[in-house]
Amino acid sequence: MPTPEVGLVQEEIRRRNAGTLLRHVHLHGPLSRAELGERMGLNRSTIMALTTELSRLDLVGEESPVDTGRAGRPSLVVRPASKSCYVLAFDVAVDRVVAARVGLGGRILDRREAVRPRAGPDLHDVVAVLARFGRQLHRAAPPGARCVGVGASYCGMIRPGDGMVRYGPDLGWVDQAFGDELGRRLGIGLPVTVGNEAHLGAQAEQQRGAGVGLDDLVYLHGDVGVGGGIIVGGRLLGGDSGYGCELGHMVVNPYDGRPCGCGSYGCLEAEVGERALLDAAGRPAELFGRAAVRSVADDADRGDPAAREALRRIGDWLGIGVANLINLFNPGLVVFGGMLCDLYPGAAAQVRGRIARHVLPVARETVRLRIAALGDDATLVGAAELGFARLLDDPLAVLTALTPGAGWRVDVRAGAGFPPAAGNLSRAAGADDAVGGGGMG
Repeated sequence: MPTPEVGLVQEEIRRRNAGTLLRHVHLHGPLSRAELGERMGLNRSTIMALTTELSRLDLVGEESPVDTGRAGRPSLVVRPASKSCYVLAFDVAVDRVVAARVGLGGRILDRREAVRPRAGPDLHDVVAVLARFGRQLHRAAPPGARCVGVGASYCGMIRPGDGMVRYGPDLGWVDQAFGDELGRRLGIGLPVTVGNEAHLGAQAEQQRGAGVGLDDLVYLHGDVGVGGGIIVGGRLLGGDSGYGCELGHMVVNPYDGRPCGCGSYGCLEAEVGERALLDAAGRPAELFGRAAVRSVADDADRGDPAAREALRRIGDWLGIGVANLINLFNPGLVVFGGMLCDLYPGAAAQVRGRIARHVLPVARETVRLRIAALGDDATLVGAAELGFARLLDDPLAVLTALTPGAGWRVDVRAGAGFPPAAGNLSRAAGADDAVGGGGMG
């Protein structure tokens, strides 16, 4: 008979293996028991025991594979239970807020989206809309489905641990308790884990997008400004206090650079951000936002001289920034996300030209440049992964702690102390709703 100490060690190994197996099917989709055994270095009986337990908890399902044409008994295929286990994910950008129910396996099952006006510090309005969207999504989940976490992405500097927005320069958020307030207003008994949008976009692209299989990449996210995330050795580079990778505030033009919202001059985001592009294209100051940015890219495609020159100028500064990053970190891939998805195709020649002139030959031999494969959902997908993190670390413990009333269903009593809905806010129904609009304050 094993001693208590040996039993505890075996239990810890079992829990760790269950989390590892669940992570494999969550990130990589359906895998056969045989493939899981090869990836994890475990024998058939151990894999069978783990999948049986995870199936009992309704975290995975097993099914017979399609005919492989091979002799012998086929190995069952293990797939994530997307409909029965989900997280709520929120994404707060400068001009929009998004909420989604995301199933295990990373599948976006349902979503809501609203316009966010550029109206200064707006914590109350943002939280009110997101909490209402979250409760709608939670109520719409199938009977018996379990919400196992909540993750949020915000376009600012986030204090690790408590979701405090220390600094959100574009709309003036300073020391705003976003995570705590959203968790309180959401009211489903689960904490909200918050991350910086570009950091989460980098991780999402590395796990599910253009960077799958790569351990070293740089992600640049354009919104009004430019954020960034750097993956080194498979891990996000966070810095001493979690505020690292502010790539947009790398100074590229110190002598006659444009003023930046951070108080400096010539930062990368000041030279390639939204306002820099629109000014270079001769667009009036009252034009702004993603539609205005896309119009410049579209006009450049049609041969408009001013638009093409604006993209050339932006691409030149972007290329200088990218060249510096390649020399510093030797990534295998540079990914352009957010607004830069629209701009990079028309600026690629300038970016590549700067790389050819300024990057060390050995560093530029293998580096690739790509648009974000997840598109505008990269930051939302990253937020969902925050919500799944605890489950994937120890699924057996998390589901044991989830009792009815804690993360299963919201209070659906009329009002329940929250702002009333203002019409149909579902994106699928074709309605966009503005943060701070009627009935949301």
